[in-house]
Amino acid sequence: MITGGEGGLGQAIAGAFAAAGHPVLAPGRRELDVTDAAAVRDFFRVHSPSLLICNAGIIRDTPLLRLDEATWDDVLAVNLRGAALCAAAASRSMLRTGRGHIVFISSHSARHPPHGQAAYAAAKAGLLGLAHSLARELGRSNIRVNTILPGFLDTPMTASLSAKRREQVRAEHLLGRENTPEAVADFLLHLHDRLPHTSGQVFQLDSRIA
Repeated sequence: MITGGEGGLGQAIAGAFAAAGHPVLAPGRRELDVTDAAAVRDFFRVHSPSLLICNAGIIRDTPLLRLDEATWDDVLAVNLRGAALCAAAASRSMLRTGRGHIVFISSHSARHPPHGQAAYAAAKAGLLGLAHSLARELGRSNIRVNTILPGFLDTPMTASLSAKRREQVRAEHLLGRENTPEAVADFLLHLHDRLPHTSGQVFQLDSRIA
């Protein structure tokens, strides 16, 4: 199951897993609003995924001094609280079956935030702590928890960035090029299918130095 399934990365992940023969559920916000705790509980009463990829996210870049409380709350609600709600709900069925895998999609901004990303960076950094904590809590029950930093991707989420900002980001990459949603999806498929003994790890997938 992939939250934020209507986004560019969500669609790429869904396509890769479906092509590999996995049954895929990729709800968008209309099907699953991760900020609605009751809706999340109801959704996971019906669906019991063995793999949960917490991909739902929003960006509202504004310097902290100009950031209103509602915007801060919105960013944290989707990127961090929503991921925690989904992970908690999914882990209940995973605990019953004695297996499962949760993957959080964090960001390079969690470690090296640019100007104006206080809320987004705080939320994505929170995912790192959440993942490490859950990996310890759930490991004894054969449930894996990992985190991906996919890198800057050309998706609808980044479409509003100026050409100048895109060039600045690209210049930070040692290889001089960005990652792609398809490459991220391939890595996630490999992590899930081919690395069954890996948990509690953070994987940065572009060429910027962490």
